[in-house]
Formats: sequence, C-alpha cells, structure tokens
Amino acid sequence: MSAHVTQAMVLAAGLGTRMEALTKDRPKPLVEVAGRALIDRVIDRLVQAGVTRMVINLHYKADQLQRHLQQRRDVEILFSDERVHLLDTGGALAKALPHFKGRPFFVHNSDSIWIEQKVQNLTTLMNRWDPTRMDSLLLLAPRAEALGFDGPGDFFSDGQDRLTRRAKALHAPYVWTGVQIASHALLEPCPGGAFSANILLDRALKKRRLFGLPLKGTWMHVGSPEGVRAAQEMIRKESGG
Repeated sequence: MSAHVTQAMVLAAGLGTRMEALTKDRPKPLVEVAGRALIDRVIDRLVQAGVTRMVINLHYKADQLQRHLQQRRDVEILFSDERVHLLDTGGALAKALPHFKGRPFFVHNSDSIWIEQKVQNLTTLMNRWDPTRMDSLLLLAPRAEALGFDGPGDFFSDGQDRLTRRAKALHAPYVWTGVQIASHALLEPCPGGAFSANILLDRALKKRRLFGLPLKGTWMHVGSPEGVRAAQEMIRKESGG
C-alpha cells in the first residue's frame, strides 16, 4: 500500500554551531553547497517528488531565512515560529502537526542532501509507505558509502525493512539521513515542550512499526566546513565540473 504524500516538514531551526564561521552571518540552511543553499536543494527535491505544501520551522536568524523562503513561488510554505523557544526535533513536529490534517507527511532535515542515481529516493520512499504497518518509514544511508560520515551507524534492518537500533553493537550498517515519512500515529500521544524525535522513533520501535529503506546514491553529511567542501567536490565531480 502506498499513498501520494504531498506535505512535508522541513527542520530548519538548528543553531548550526559546528559550521563555525559559515553560520556567523547566516542560518545553517542558507549555507551554500556548490552555489545553492542547502534548504533550496531540499525544497527542490521535495517539489520534484510532488510536495505542494510544507511547514518550515524558524529560530536562528529567523528573519533572514524567512525572507529568503518567501521568494519561492513553486510551493506553499508555512512557517512554524520557534524564535522564543527552540523545541528540538520532536517538539517541532508536535507544534506543526495540526497543519497536516491527519495525513502522512515527509520530515526532512534542511542539511540532508544526496546525489541520486536513476531512481528518485523520495518517490521510492512514498511507494513503499504502508500506514497499516508503519508509523514511520526512514530513508537510510549505507554507512560505508556515506560521504563525510565517520560515526558507528544507527540501525540494522531485518531484510524486510523493519529496523532495530545499533544498541551495544560496535557498528550498524545504516545511518539515518534525517528524512522520513511519518503518520500522525507516530506522535500520538505526544510529549509537551522540547524533546527529541528519537523518543518517537523508539516508541515506534517497541511497537515494531519503525521501518527503513536504503538510499540509492551518495548521501553527504554536511555538518561542518569540511563537510561542505567534500560535498561541493562530489557534486562538481558528478556534474562533470
């Protein structure tokens, strides 16, 4: 079972402190990689997948980011204001939830970018979405192929896309890209205030309703100036530049 997902939440309120000087005069989503802002790369991909309406949260240098996004005319953008209280990833989803009117939606970190192969990963994710079995379907990157990522990994898959955490294992084969399709059931009931989305994922894990799909292509971890440079080099190499 699948459904056409036309809504998205883009998480863009982080402080971006690991970007060092790159975020001194701009929010992290406006850091450019190969001549295009991170958040525009994300929005471009969501629009290409058929998203027509998205909620974007704001905190650090919120006015600057809002002005930039108001120039887009290819998608309806609603803003979730966190200028006063930063809500973390889970709290941001909880605040935005009423906008989605009970329908499934993409969640996409504003710094998660990748180079695709022939297939569009968001379309593949949508085609595999099954709300009768899933509260969340994560887009995963094979750890060994992720550019700029040197962590131990996040998840194991059982071969039928159902996930388990790395837990005490030294390494896990998959890294979560910060992209998922979520249902309202993922957030019901929902904690109040600021909290991590990992609380929601762990709850879905216990119910055996957390699934994941490996990304086809090269995922790029753009979390630091070094990550930006590596991503730019990869994009230029792939484009023949």
